[in-house]
Amino acid sequence: MTSLESVAVYLPANRKPIAGYLIDQGMSHRQIRVYQQYYGFSETRSDDVPLAGQLVAAAEALPGFSSLRGRIRYVVQARTMPVTTPYPLNPLHEVRNRLGLRHALSLCLNQQACASALMAVEVAGRMLAEDHDPDGLALVFAGEKTFTADARMLGMTAMVGEGAAAILVGSGGRRDRLLGFATRILGRYHRATRMAEEENEEWGARYSTLFGGVIKAALDRAKMSPGDVDLILPHNVNQLSWFKTMKTLGIRDKKVLYLDNLASLGHCFGADSFISYTTATAAGRLKPGDRYVMTAVGLGSTVSAMVFQH
Repeated sequence: MTSLESVAVYLPANRKPIAGYLIDQGMSHRQIRVYQQYYGFSETRSDDVPLAGQLVAAAEALPGFSSLRGRIRYVVQARTMPVTTPYPLNPLHEVRNRLGLRHALSLCLNQQACASALMAVEVAGRMLAEDHDPDGLALVFAGEKTFTADARMLGMTAMVGEGAAAILVGSGGRRDRLLGFATRILGRYHRATRMAEEENEEWGARYSTLFGGVIKAALDRAKMSPGDVDLILPHNVNQLSWFKTMKTLGIRDKKVLYLDNLASLGHCFGADSFISYTTATAAGRLKPGDRYVMTAVGLGSTVSAMVFQH
């Protein structure tokens, strides 16, 4: 059974209020207040550390990482964007070499945008299971640099910041066990931020129903109902869309939805749920035996949900 053996993150120390960027984009103070008060965004983080440096820092923060190197068989980078650094740099190869993992097979997944990180965990678990080595591990990375204008803002959906996550995936651990996974690709909306107005309105109207349906499918595979969920570790998109999805799921307890990082970090590509895993665990919001959901929606559009037991 696929499991999360440990998770560590790197968060840049430099905080940037979103107001400055939105003003540069020609938005009025009234429009900016909508992003802050209604969508829930306040600031994001970024720094001058290259992507490879951020990923290495996240991996080195994993407990006992140096003693686990020999067990790591795969290094997987889950990318939101096909190109995460200017050509011809390849951060994954640099990261693998700097971490002393030249023996590990390295690969990237990127066709599901921000949902690629959850798929990377699924793929890593499958590869490890086929190896029949109970001690084998995969190191999955999520998170990217906001080095282009398109990477900093997703319309009304999210303000994007930097933050990297390193996830050690196992195939038979007793830690955070994967109970159910569901994903759905909605190719009708493949133009994403460049959809026509009619398509965009349709996507907005159907979003909570489609997204809620995928979460329910993952719960079904875990033999659970929405009422059994102790915590949802979401992708950090605007909070209004989340409130609608919670209503679709029939979950009334607002404490189940962990939005604590939304205002201070924004959306960190595919790393959101894993960053929230570390902060929720540190805050005592996840206790042994708790069952929780990680979610992601990738531009294009891929909707995914994973159910774990802590």
